[in-house]
Amino acid sequence: MKNDHFTLPQWHWLQGQHKACPLIVYIVADLPKLTQIPQADLLKNVIRQRKMELNAALKEGILATDSMGTTFYWVSIETQQEAFQVHSALAKVVKQLHSLSLEEVVLEIVGENAKRIAATVLYVALVNNAQLVERKAGSKKVWRQIYLKAPQSTQDLCQKAALLANANTLTRYLTVKAPNELNPVAYRKYLKEFSRSHKLDYEEWDEARLQKIGAGAFLSVSQGSNNRGAAIVKISYRPKRAKNTIALVGKGICFDTGGHNLKPARYMHNMHEDMNGSAVVLGILKAALDLSLDVAIDAWFAIAENHLSPNAYKQNDVVTALNGVSIEIVHTDAEGRMVLADTLTLAEREKPNLIIDFATLTGSMHVALGARMSGIFVNRPEMANLAVEVGQLMGERVVCFPAPSDYDEALSSQVADVKQCTLTGEADHILAVRFLSKFINHTPWIHMDLSASRNEGGLGALLSDVTGFGVLWGAQFIDSWGKKEL
Repeated sequence: MKNDHFTLPQWHWLQGQHKACPLIVYIVADLPKLTQIPQADLLKNVIRQRKMELNAALKEGILATDSMGTTFYWVSIETQQEAFQVHSALAKVVKQLHSLSLEEVVLEIVGENAKRIAATVLYVALVNNAQLVERKAGSKKVWRQIYLKAPQSTQDLCQKAALLANANTLTRYLTVKAPNELNPVAYRKYLKEFSRSHKLDYEEWDEARLQKIGAGAFLSVSQGSNNRGAAIVKISYRPKRAKNTIALVGKGICFDTGGHNLKPARYMHNMHEDMNGSAVVLGILKAALDLSLDVAIDAWFAIAENHLSPNAYKQNDVVTALNGVSIEIVHTDAEGRMVLADTLTLAEREKPNLIIDFATLTGSMHVALGARMSGIFVNRPEMANLAVEVGQLMGERVVCFPAPSDYDEALSSQVADVKQCTLTGEADHILAVRFLSKFINHTPWIHMDLSASRNEGGLGALLSDVTGFGVLWGAQFIDSWGKKEL
């Protein structure tokens, strides 16, 4: 294995004269006059030779090399756009410059509105030059050193952006790991080491302990694997000044075959990423730690595999969840809501002020939104506006869906308290939430169905197919929400 850890480029705050560097990028905030742009004479000559107008050239991005062999790139970014558009424009710039195969770059943000995008420029540069798990020889070159020149007043925001980039990269690193590397045993070991290194409380409910307390919903899924490593894991962060506690719950299915309702090859491909919700939870926890957010967090990880075996659960089984609700199994590929059911019950018993769960849960959410946004559900209408506003602010767009109680009619069972799902699949993103609501009593709750966890060609700030969607949103949401007086 060539590299089994992720690394981010080193970045340095640049003051005064530029360091000698083969590539200097001028990111122009909006469209100033030519005299306000560094290396204006060289830019002017290039524009004249190519018979271009300044504004058009800057919008497209223009590359030139001086007589000393230094390459310059100028590009304008409209700072008045929504965050998602700004992220996308900057990611496009990084993609264009990667073709130069250079390892060092100077990024200078200029223009009257430079303060608005300095931190975003650094974030996009860092996440798109991270090295994840690399096994191929001759992997593409990334920027290993980034020198940033920006208004001095943005230094704190840039430091925050670097920490968020690290958190997003942690989520993507875990998500892309092969299923023979990140099985439940290995995942639990990783989480235990994470807790130890950050001096956090760690607790786990292995299958024997879950059997003892009656977590039948979770165990119905885990029983199909010969890897007896499934568990519910809890990691607790308790800053001294925290007034509120948030429970973050993540679906951690390390591989999903679909069970007896076996997925065809096309849909089983990339099912090692079905633990992405739990990786998002860890990324948010990492961000909260590094940013010293004043919110107590219980991070819950529902770690299992959904395998096909003689012991696997099957259609028409009836199992009893931890809270005593009996469930009729309808489709074994609806395993995510099963492992979440008992995990939500455990999380709520700790009496948090808010529960947020993250899961790559339903194909119907992907049908509803595609892979460019994720869907959320709330059981307190007043939380919807904040959730959507945070998505717009952070460039991770979310749409809030309704989940009225009359949808429960579709989950009515003749042999149990509730059906797991329906066979038709119609409105399954809503039915999944109605099912999960049986395991939430009165606690404020947000459910995020991560339809944007993977988007071919990248999404917003990210050029990688695996996006880490939810980390930026989650870190900002819990910070904003945690400052409220409850």
